[in-house]
Amino acid sequence: MLKKGLVILAVVVLVATMIFPQSLNTIKKRGKLIIGTEPTFPPFEFVDEKNQIVGFDIDIANELAKRLGVKLEIVSLPFDSLIPALQQGKIDLIIAGMTITEERAKVVDFSKPYFEANQALVVRGDSKFQPKKIEDLVGKKVAVQLGTTGDLVVSEVKGIEVVRFQKFTDAFLELQNGRVDAVVLDEAPAKAYVKKFPKFILSAVIDTGETYGIAVKKGNRELLNFVNQTLDILKSTGVYNRLLQKWFE
Repeated sequence: MLKKGLVILAVVVLVATMIFPQSLNTIKKRGKLIIGTEPTFPPFEFVDEKNQIVGFDIDIANELAKRLGVKLEIVSLPFDSLIPALQQGKIDLIIAGMTITEERAKVVDFSKPYFEANQALVVRGDSKFQPKKIEDLVGKKVAVQLGTTGDLVVSEVKGIEVVRFQKFTDAFLELQNGRVDAVVLDEAPAKAYVKKFPKFILSAVIDTGETYGIAVKKGNRELLNFVNQTLDILKSTGVYNRLLQKWFE
């Protein structure tokens, strides 16, 4: 009976570990916080000239790791692979400029919103086509990043031919080569791309009232509470505003 009880206890512990691989104690014992991101989304996450992943989200992730007393490990994944990786316990958090949506909230838990965003329409600078609203894209080929809010927004409008890519850089390459008429993406990275590559212009910003959140595995209240508390501390101490000035001004 004792052996049987030990076996049952071991199974319970194993199952608990599988369900909540991102518990704070597990992260502290491991010595690192593992986040998933898709680093082609400046200024939130991107690869700099030193081949390092940097950005607004990465600075927030570093603050989270610092408060836990652990190192930060960044896992680069395609955007549409981030939620499956979180569900499988391969990463602790998703910090990737991810818009909070009802559909995503069914499979992950989101932190408090930490950034407000809208969608932008980007076209070639030499193009006579300058859409001012999503409906202007009807009858056109539009490039988006797979699984992003831009993908969701244009997919809801009939008559738009949507071309999906794993990376925004590929979407802009397609636009540059004239194989699509526009790219739809979040406003902040759109402005960053246009600033860096003047061959593109930001034709319009669509007010979609989006907010970004940090995603944790469904049901992991301990980690979610820690993330929310840290966001509150970053805002109350002025750290959040300094990061905004660093990356957006």
